[in-house]
Amino acid sequence: MPLPDSLEPLRARVSNWGRWGDDDQLGTGNLLTPEAARRGAAAVRTGRRLSLAVALDGDGPQVGQPPRRINALLTMLTINERDRLAPGMWASSDDLVTMCTCAGTHIDALSHVTYDGVMYNGFPAANVTASAGATTCGAERLPAIVTRGVLLDVAAAKEVDGLDQIDPGYAITAEDLDAAAERAGVAVEPGDAVLVRTGEMRHFRAGDRKRFALGDGYRFPGLSVHTIEWLRVHDVAAAFTDSYAYEAFPPPSPDWSDSLVVHMLHLRDMGLIQGQNWDLEGLASACAAAEQHEFLLVAAPEPITGATSAPVNPVAVL
Repeated sequence: MPLPDSLEPLRARVSNWGRWGDDDQLGTGNLLTPEAARRGAAAVRTGRRLSLAVALDGDGPQVGQPPRRINALLTMLTINERDRLAPGMWASSDDLVTMCTCAGTHIDALSHVTYDGVMYNGFPAANVTASAGATTCGAERLPAIVTRGVLLDVAAAKEVDGLDQIDPGYAITAEDLDAAAERAGVAVEPGDAVLVRTGEMRHFRAGDRKRFALGDGYRFPGLSVHTIEWLRVHDVAAAFTDSYAYEAFPPPSPDWSDSLVVHMLHLRDMGLIQGQNWDLEGLASACAAAEQHEFLLVAAPEPITGATSAPVNPVAVL
């Protein structure tokens, strides 16, 4: 199914197909240059480190929607066991984790969402197979992220705890991103990673997993089609949010025919690195206290061959 005609001009303006070659599978990962890494390193003032990941356990964000997504399940394989074939007095324990790759804090591979039968840069959507996963644009193609991160705290810029206090389906605009950047005193530059705070993570932190994962009647605040060109014009390398849905719901069309439109244009057309379930609450407090909204962001997604998402433990260094 093609995009609605109304979105075709936007798709054409933001597309990165062919920009880095016809065989490119990195997308905006190409913008993670040595200069961007040095800019991130230069933002470090105190060396304080904050993890932006939620714990991988049975109380994670997954509550059954979409179906078949499960939280991390830990199974012990050995417990304080001696290897009878090895010398010494040591004993060891080993374990197994079963989970969906987007169970918690994660980064989407460029194969994660497709439309009209193709993924980023024109690779066939049929390249995602049951036996091998994504044979193009899989998680193993995602780059290690070392760049300047910029916190765009849209909720704080609106003087609310969370954007749902304004509207459960608040659609963030380019003007909102500009206002958050101005509040932060930071000019977003090519190769930066923007971390967009909606305040949704506070529901998860309060233990209301269903509210976090299902929204308020499936309404979520988040990025909208009105931010897509802003991200392209600023040539950001990555965009991450603290919400389950990433983008605003409901989508623009009354019949929901353009559901996940932001995912579609980000991943399939822009090749934009994106991710969800990032815990930005502690970072927001630290940034506000230090009056510093730029930092070194280090986030290395697990290179799971063929996966369409990858778990990650992002670290912000202030």
